[in-house]
Amino acid sequence: MIRQNPPPPLPANQTLYINNLNEKVKIEELKKSLYAIFSQFGEVLEIVAAKNLKARGQAFVVFKDINSATNALRSMQGFPFYEKPMRINYAKKKSDAVAKLDGSYIAKEKKMKEKRKPNEQGGDTKRHGMMPAMMNMMSGMMPAVPGIQPSGSIPMPPMPKVAGGSEVPHKILFLTNLPQETTEKMLTMLFEQFPGFKETRPVPGRHDIAFVEFDNDQHASQAKQALQNFKLTPNDAMRISFSNK
Repeated sequence: MIRQNPPPPLPANQTLYINNLNEKVKIEELKKSLYAIFSQFGEVLEIVAAKNLKARGQAFVVFKDINSATNALRSMQGFPFYEKPMRINYAKKKSDAVAKLDGSYIAKEKKMKEKRKPNEQGGDTKRHGMMPAMMNMMSGMMPAVPGIQPSGSIPMPPMPKVAGGSEVPHKILFLTNLPQETTEKMLTMLFEQFPGFKETRPVPGRHDIAFVEFDNDQHASQAKQALQNFKLTPNDAMRISFSNK
């Protein structure tokens, strides 16, 4: 029996290809969670994940530099993400975000126009109409989540009072300045990488604060030091202090 040699490893580059992702997770939540756990390794330029059936369970994470991508690949390989271990490799092709940085980017619209020139008269209008949707699907690093503006005619419920933070070491951490799109699952995946993690406790009625408990104050201090000012989104840096409890 002839043994086939395994394919050569892909060359290191800024873009990581991730598969074996949980297909039940909504795309927007998936992209936000991927950003939250991968941005700890360096600046993330883009997260690409598609809704179509063929692309489910897959995503691309684009870093600004190769070192960040390599560290992320080594550290997160097999990481249990929504109860499934991630499989990570370097992407085969350069992403648009990287191409724009190094000056080699060619707009997809221009490429498609050149290919369609012979068939522009009486072309397939259905296929033509699909292109803007495909471009929107694959563009952008993290889609902006609009803030929910309360109507002036509907009174807002009173915000629950929560004890503030402290700098005296404690096994429970107090998180503040969390963006509106933060979820309990997102915080859990971020903090469970550290030894001694026990649970994440969101505060009902408050999206901007939460508690994270460890088995002792030493482990809590380690996570606090590592994730202080960590950006869950490109514009929101998380603040961490010890709980007053």
